Amino acid sequence: MEFTDNKAIYLQIVEYVCERILLGKWKIDEKVPSVREMAVDLEVNPNTVMRTYELLQNKNIINNKRGIGFFLAEDAVANVRNYRKSQFMNDELPAFFRNLYLLNIGFDELQTRYNTFVKETFNP
Repeated sequence: MEFTDNKAIYLQIVEYVCERILLGKWKIDEKVPSVREMAVDLEVNPNTVMRTYELLQNKNIINNKRGIGFFLAEDAVANVRNYRKSQFMNDELPAFFRNLYLLNIGFDELQTRYNTFVKETFNP
């Protein structure tokens, strides 16, 4: 994973974990990598991963089973969608709409591009 400078690393790891969950790569009630495993895999400090896991616990996406490890919560997918949707609507969508307006991009063109993207990315 390559990190960018425009967002805290732990938040980028949250996005990474959320994407894995939404893509079905991590299953409900399945054990997730330990803090140390994730830190080694991503080449980050374990404290950074711990901060990530604390945020994910607060959002009810993962649970800590004491002495066993972290597991995906039963409603992890719904909670990820709610969390990410809220972030997108509040943080990214206003800038996106601004660019649509400034660049005079209509919803028809946007719909066509979106359909192409989905087809090529998720249904190759």
